Amino acid sequence: MTDIQITRFEQSHVQAVAQIEQACFADPWTEDGLREELDNSCARFLTAVTADGTVAGYIGCHTVLDEGYIANVAVSPVFRRQGIGRQLVRTLLERSEDLAFVTLEVRASNAAAIALYTECGFQSVGVRKKFYSHPTEDALLMTVFLQAE
Repeated sequence: MTDIQITRFEQSHVQAVAQIEQACFADPWTEDGLREELDNSCARFLTAVTADGTVAGYIGCHTVLDEGYIANVAVSPVFRRQGIGRQLVRTLLERSEDLAFVTLEVRASNAAAIALYTECGFQSVGVRKKFYSHPTEDALLMTVFLQAE
């Protein structure tokens, strides 16, 4: 596994994260959209950075009161299958002790991501029909509870 450090998302990461978005998603965030998250007090974005400063992946979470919503988890194709996504999710959850739960959506066909989220404690709690486009697909809604209800 590549030596990775999980850090706060910074201005210097915006371009690399936008490139990862382009490589990973049909409807990627723009650099401007990512830059706006730097000043968003309800955003918790983390980046996975290699020893030489390369951004290998990122995770973005938005919060409302004690609720978290993971907007995206993405790892650059050249760094996949090295546990970086798992490291990003686990670090985010470890740094979210103030939240009661964290929720996300994942394409119903994305078996690898579903397995990762399940391994990190997420449970399936519902389906959002035809949630995704390019192609149209259902989303599996998953939640991890961080505090007793």
